Amino acid sequence: MLILAIDTALDACAAAVLDTDANRLLAGESQAMQRGHAEALMPLLGRVMDASGIGFLDIDRIAVTTGPGSFTGLRVGLSAARGIALAAAKPVVGLTTLSAFAAPLVSETDETPILSAIDARHDHVYYQLVSGNGTMIVRPRVAPIAEALEAARYGALRLVGNAAQLVAERWPAMTPPPLAVDQRPAPDIGWLAWLGAAATPEAAPAKPFYLRPPDAKPKIDPIAQSAQPAA
Repeated sequence: MLILAIDTALDACAAAVLDTDANRLLAGESQAMQRGHAEALMPLLGRVMDASGIGFLDIDRIAVTTGPGSFTGLRVGLSAARGIALAAAKPVVGLTTLSAFAAPLVSETDETPILSAIDARHDHVYYQLVSGNGTMIVRPRVAPIAEALEAARYGALRLVGNAAQLVAERWPAMTPPPLAVDQRPAPDIGWLAWLGAAATPEAAPAKPFYLRPPDAKPKIDPIAQSAQPAA
């Protein structure tokens, strides 16, 4: 199976093509960036597809990150994935950034639980906790860092994500320290592709995965408001 993976949800613009039959990436590229994903993605996709030696019609499935992450960034990737899927008549699957962060650690067959953490700002994080084999322990949520630290009751954990170091610095002093702290600005695009090979469109729809509403609210149209009948 040939998988095209796309990620623009956090601090990188990335894409890769995976050949599961050959068990290798045919091509991949990741550029670190906090903004500008919309301008960078299509040229990056062009380079990756050229390097892979295949065309969009040869792809069997498209995988894309759905969040948590930047509201603007993740929509860039989702729009591109949906557009390619529509034009090439290919299925597309959506995968959370939290699961993508945990994927390489789950692959190590270590029994130690894994806490994925993404900076949600204002002393909050998006986080989830899974067992060493990927079984969900704490479902994805947004919460104060203090709540995420309650995962310490499960013993020594492995931390991963762009807030891994932030959580580690606040780890409760009277509990076993994290066994590993894997600070990453964005998920590994190769592992996102492997997750995409295992997912299905029915179980993993390609739509934004929001754990809280956008900070920016749409302005109320005073004309439309005045046209509303009185209650």
